[in-house]
Amino acid sequence: MTARIALVTGASTGIGFETAIALKDSGFIVYAGARRVERMEPLKLRGISVLSLDVTSEQSMATAVASVVKAHGRVDVLVNNAGYGSYGSLEEVPLDEGRRQFEVNVMGLARMTQLVIPGMRRAGSGRIINVTSIGGKIYEPLGAWYHGTKFAVEGMSDSLRLELRPHGVDVVIIEPSGTDSGWGTIAGTGLLANSGEGPYKDQAHVVAAALASTSGSGHVLSTPARVVANTIVRAANAKRPRTRYPVGRGAWSVLAMRRILPDRIFDAVFLNFYRRLAGG
Repeated sequence: MTARIALVTGASTGIGFETAIALKDSGFIVYAGARRVERMEPLKLRGISVLSLDVTSEQSMATAVASVVKAHGRVDVLVNNAGYGSYGSLEEVPLDEGRRQFEVNVMGLARMTQLVIPGMRRAGSGRIINVTSIGGKIYEPLGAWYHGTKFAVEGMSDSLRLELRPHGVDVVIIEPSGTDSGWGTIAGTGLLANSGEGPYKDQAHVVAAALASTSGSGHVLSTPARVVANTIVRAANAKRPRTRYPVGRGAWSVLAMRRILPDRIFDAVFLNFYRRLAGG
């Protein structure tokens, strides 16, 4: 059987990096894309093709997809993983940063998806796997821009699943909790830069400490990126994949609380939990 072709965005670190390896180990021909090509040298040593890919650049995205199609005639699986978390009060975060957050997390994902759909539709098969977060179902103070993007990707993915079903193309959502990639620490640092000294400073220090507690091995909500990658491989290989895959420590319990608890009670439970994470 001919090996399937997978394209992974945001593959220089964390979930994307591990996903590229896991897909390769599963038998895929893998293309890994990211802005920092030098960070993907270890992937090249494993026989993974690396691409310069900036999901805020039309030319970069179009060139990356075209190079895969030219080499193999198709993309069978697209893993939209590129993204970052911008935190800070809505009042204080500049609108340009809010736009950039949507440009990377939403518009880049949408454009990459647009570029692969025609080939998948003509083939009558394909799989688009969108990495969102449990943050696409829950919310945090000082995270309006980030959660706005993740809620948007959840809604877009659900609509897209129905659009593409008649064409044999599956759309899958991956919803990780915190990983050991250092994401939470980076997000917390950005949060303090935006809101650590102003009217939201007390709340900002609590949230930043809680975000940091989800990064690095051994922390309460930290899950190895490889665990998420393995879930993505399961979704890529499943004959009939689930529509969404919560994954990681606390993911199922947090999402269950969100479904069950009224908003005000969830607010109180979540804020108390964050204070505990922050050591307060």
